[in-house]
Amino acid sequence: MSVKMSETLKIKPKSLVGVILGLVLLTLNLIVYTVDITEYAVVTQFGNPVNTVLQPGLRIKLPEPIQSVQRFDNRVQIYEAEPLELLTSDKKSVKVDYYGTWRITDPVTYLKTVKDKVGAEARLQDVFSSSLGVKLGQYNLDELISVDTNKLKLNAMMQDTVQKSKEKAKEYGIEVVDAQIKVLNFPEANKQSVFARMKAEREQMAKKYRSEGSEEAAKIRADAEKEQKILLSEAYKQAQKLKGEGDAEAIKIYGEAFQKDPKFYEFTRALETYEKTIDEKTTLVLPSNSEILKYLENGKVGK
Repeated sequence: MSVKMSETLKIKPKSLVGVILGLVLLTLNLIVYTVDITEYAVVTQFGNPVNTVLQPGLRIKLPEPIQSVQRFDNRVQIYEAEPLELLTSDKKSVKVDYYGTWRITDPVTYLKTVKDKVGAEARLQDVFSSSLGVKLGQYNLDELISVDTNKLKLNAMMQDTVQKSKEKAKEYGIEVVDAQIKVLNFPEANKQSVFARMKAEREQMAKKYRSEGSEEAAKIRADAEKEQKILLSEAYKQAQKLKGEGDAEAIKIYGEAFQKDPKFYEFTRALETYEKTIDEKTTLVLPSNSEILKYLENGKVGK
């Protein structure tokens, strides 16, 4: 009996230490909490915010249920919106598929107004859709969809939308960082008529360009033909001038040669005549005193 009591006395101090450590850990778990670098924390007392923690680290609070910790993501988040059908300033219906980015800047206001991300996105839908509807309604369709970069004002419209959204989102403790359009399209009901009109406009433009091209081509051909005639005329004129100068020079040379040796000149001229008029098939019937026979004798050139 005494042995059992002694063993019991030895065990109790160890158990007591374990119980004390357990109580200490439990107490610490109830009053100590950590805040991650990616989050904000709001300490509420019976549901009312009493402390806001914006920096990461180890913190102390009263145990549950006196005080509780609400945690919120402080990073930039993406809001994927449902497509909207809106009207432009010139009353054209367009389908806008867009997204927005946002983050929490005032955790207490956020907790009081929207409570969580689901509530925040419900408010953001109203903020973005109303802002986008107002700003898009101030621009014509050809200012939002155009191949002319000088006329395109889509970026300016989105900047105005973001600014207006920022002002509205402040009351929820939210900062709107950005908003961008992913797709700007026509509603299905309007697509065929719009495409038909666009096709007709492009065909009209194509006809205009072809007509202008044909006109310009005709003008270029006319100018080329005119230039060709001028060049040919100048070339012919120059050729005739050179030919006349050549003929004059030839006559001059012939005249000088004739004056130096008239008989030799007559002889060469006779040979040229023979060459041009007589070949192996030629038959001449001439009087015996003909000048052309002067240098011929029995088919040979006479001396």
